[in-house]
Amino acid sequence: MALMLVKFDMKKRVKLAQTIWFLYWFAVMAGVLVFSMGLFFKIELRKRSELMDNNESHLLPNVLILMGLIACGVNAFGGKVCYDSLDPSKFIKWKPMLKPFLMFCVGFNGLLFVTALLCFVMRIPLQFTLAEGLKNGMRFYKDTDTPGRCYMKRTLDLMQMEFRCCGNDHYRDWFEIQWVSNRYLDFSAKEVKDRIGSNVDGQYLMDGVPFSCCNPSSPRPCIQGQMTNNTAHYSYDHYTEELNVWKRGCREAMVSYYGGLMNTIGALVLLVTMLEIAVTIGLQYINSSLSSLVNPEDPESESEGWILEKTVGETFTDIMANMKAMSKGGKVEEEAEAGVATVS
Repeated sequence: MALMLVKFDMKKRVKLAQTIWFLYWFAVMAGVLVFSMGLFFKIELRKRSELMDNNESHLLPNVLILMGLIACGVNAFGGKVCYDSLDPSKFIKWKPMLKPFLMFCVGFNGLLFVTALLCFVMRIPLQFTLAEGLKNGMRFYKDTDTPGRCYMKRTLDLMQMEFRCCGNDHYRDWFEIQWVSNRYLDFSAKEVKDRIGSNVDGQYLMDGVPFSCCNPSSPRPCIQGQMTNNTAHYSYDHYTEELNVWKRGCREAMVSYYGGLMNTIGALVLLVTMLEIAVTIGLQYINSSLSSLVNPEDPESESEGWILEKTVGETFTDIMANMKAMSKGGKVEEEAEAGVATVS
């Protein structure tokens, strides 16, 4: 027995074709939306690509762009088929390719669903790539004269001001690296000598942060140097004082931003997937209802439409039987070729 059998007359078929035609062109716009979201996400990632540890983060936007383009083509073709189904003489030319097209649509819908899931799970690897990328970026902050790194300071400063964050996980991350270039250090000064001499790696470390960590909303002028030295500032205690630098780490801030973006895109892609499933089912009803006309010579005769010609279990059994037959056929051909080779 057919799955979800529905009886159709001429009026119902026309109404169904018109509705699915409209939904297909709506789905074309949805494909444009998916493409646009992928492009926007790729641009957002490229803005801070220097802070990404690898190029794998661009996998998701590339997939979104590809799926959006395929969706536009598939839905435009489906819309044309629906339009021609109103005229049986035009529809007959599409009939031979409809079954492969519907099978392709089922596979495409599955890939679209996987793409939506990717949007939700890619947040996890993004955390690791940002952690390593920010760590390297902070190490190269001072290399303003080194080719390939000269813009890292500007990138990090703009990022810390835009996301209102400081350091990788915490503002104290800046205490553990030398972020001031040697060209701006007076090596004859006792303080510089002492700081460099007290560090096993010969780095100039200090309890300070770049200016971009400062919170402009603080009523007190920014304290960005000697942050742990209470005597260096009037009426200041770094243990109790509300610091006037951003406390949130930049990894957390960026994961929150990109993660929210990916969740939004994932939800929209899920909605597009549901729309694609709906138009695929609708096209299957159009195809089956036109194939089962009581009188093929009379377009106004009644017919039946279905999603599957048999039940799910029977359809699965048929698919497995066909796969086994194809496998046996391949083995027979191999044995025949081996026999010919032996005779020759």
